[in-house]
Amino acid sequence: MPILKLIALLMEYPDATLWESRDEAQALATQEMPALAPWVNDYLSAPLLDRQEAWCDLFERGSAMSLLLFEHVHGESRDRGQAMVDLMAQYEQAGLQLDCRELPDYLPLYLEFLSMQTPEEAREGLHNVAPILALLGGRLKERQSEYYQLFDALLRIANSPLRSDSVTPQVKTEVRDDTRQALDAVWEEEQVKFIEDNATACDSSQLQSYQKRFSQDVAPQYVDVRAGGPK
Repeated sequence: MPILKLIALLMEYPDATLWESRDEAQALATQEMPALAPWVNDYLSAPLLDRQEAWCDLFERGSAMSLLLFEHVHGESRDRGQAMVDLMAQYEQAGLQLDCRELPDYLPLYLEFLSMQTPEEAREGLHNVAPILALLGGRLKERQSEYYQLFDALLRIANSPLRSDSVTPQVKTEVRDDTRQALDAVWEEEQVKFIEDNATACDSSQLQSYQKRFSQDVAPQYVDVRAGGPK
């Protein structure tokens, strides 16, 4: 499903290559998902630097908008490690090669993987994470970001009854974790490190740390999809 690859690119940190290929991206959106085409046209018509700044403000300030799927299922619990290993195995079977710095639960990467599957398999994969997609979309909508349309588009592809509006009561009661006060509190709690972890080396990547630590844990279960949205 090429539209999933396009949505993955639109969801990632804005890249000059996508802006250079905007005509092809707009044509694909118009052909595959006309309802999303106006958003794509508007998104790619803005200056690249403006989109990059907005992306950082949304997805790199606090954990509520993290694009790491298992962050919203397992947090920092032990179950997250085995889930990483299982997902990595699926990627390897599909012939998808990861950069040593990438975590397999990064949503754009997961969408790229699904774009390589049959339409039925892709829809099932989206359906499995539909509650997370609805939650992220709902938080984006509450923050008045048009990015929520990407998440609603994925939910439509999955034939899920959920939408960003499904979680409105929940997100309205959440305490924002991207405010200056919230971010300052996180910095105060984190331990200061004077020697940087070798996280960029392939032989000591975050994924391998997960594999070693959690190799005996049970596989996680996704949240059930319900018409009323995640609780």
